[in-house]
Amino acid sequence: MLKNILPRGRSRSLNRTQKAAIAGVGALGAAAVALTAVPASGQTTTTSEAAPTAKVAYSTKQIQDVHAGVTGQLAGASQKVAAIEAKKEAAAKKTTAEKKAAAKKAAAKREAKESTSRSAQRTEIKKAAPKSYPNNLDGWIREARAIMKKHDIPGTYEGIHRNIMRESSGNPKAINDWDINAINGIPSKGLLQVIPPTFAAYHVAGTSKNIYDPVANIVAACNYAADKYGTMDNVDSAY
Repeated sequence: MLKNILPRGRSRSLNRTQKAAIAGVGALGAAAVALTAVPASGQTTTTSEAAPTAKVAYSTKQIQDVHAGVTGQLAGASQKVAAIEAKKEAAAKKTTAEKKAAAKKAAAKREAKESTSRSAQRTEIKKAAPKSYPNNLDGWIREARAIMKKHDIPGTYEGIHRNIMRESSGNPKAINDWDINAINGIPSKGLLQVIPPTFAAYHVAGTSKNIYDPVANIVAACNYAADKYGTMDNVDSAY
């Protein structure tokens, strides 16, 4: 088409009028091409092609890994909680055991203290209450010897008993009204037949001043015999 526009033998250079004509022809051609692309219904259709959609690869491994990680964390947290609870329980048990042990120890200490106190009270009662002796010859001799021991007066049970049986046959009210002492007005009296002046001189404090009192009579007579003979055990006849 351009060849028809240009005259033969003329130069190929185009003037302004020719350029304009060529531009017009180009525009008409473009319009013709555009019209041929319009559908008969009059609706325009965009001919640009859509970009291909990239394929996405899905995998369950990542989900499984995440699930495993969460499960592991939960398990770890549960173990920590269990460990804390176990420590708390152990501490509580230990505290309870320590309290029980302390209470038991305190109870034992209190019982020991009370036992010691009761023992001390019994001892005080024993000290306060004088020992009782039977009201017979055996009791009189044993009580007399207990008093003699406090005053360092010698004399065995056998020696005292032997002299009593010879002098009075064990009668605390016995009195000699026939010997020289009786003739002189100072008869011998009591278990060991002691004259009143001797009883008064050798009387031991804490005993009765009654010459017929069996214990007082024995203690005074043994005190006299210790002074004169060394001990009542050495006396085998009237003294």
